[in-house]
Amino acid sequence: MSDLSPLPAMPGQRLARGTGRLLRSLDHAVLTEFSPVRGLRVDLISLGPKGELWVIECKSGRADFRADRKWQGYLDWCDRYFWAVDSDFPVDLLPEDTGLIHADAFGAEITRMAPEHRLSAPRRTKVQRDFARAAALRLQVLCDPEALIAGAS
Repeated sequence: MSDLSPLPAMPGQRLARGTGRLLRSLDHAVLTEFSPVRGLRVDLISLGPKGELWVIECKSGRADFRADRKWQGYLDWCDRYFWAVDSDFPVDLLPEDTGLIHADAFGAEITRMAPEHRLSAPRRTKVQRDFARAAALRLQVLCDPEALIAGAS
């Protein structure tokens, strides 16, 4: 089966696509560009079959990693935290107590499992509810692009 979907333009988007494919193969539902709380936006969040929440940040290079000042704030919003990078990324820059995924636009592989830090029940409920709402709103706009306009009034 050939892959007919166009490749994303930006390196981080290509990493996100491949990582999303990996997560789907693990039976996770995936959202891109998700805000768990005002002021934070994660590249990918996934909801696993048992309710587990993973956050993945895609980094295209050394400068991209060094410019990220918010990643530690993401740890409070997931059970496991990963970096997704390509094969040329200098992985020695990444904290060893985080997960590591090697990815390209077509797939990915977990090369270091992230340690688990279970969310509290109230925080889990909030993130799962916000995840469901974001997914439903995105689906509605795909089905009816004018719904975006109607929802703003």
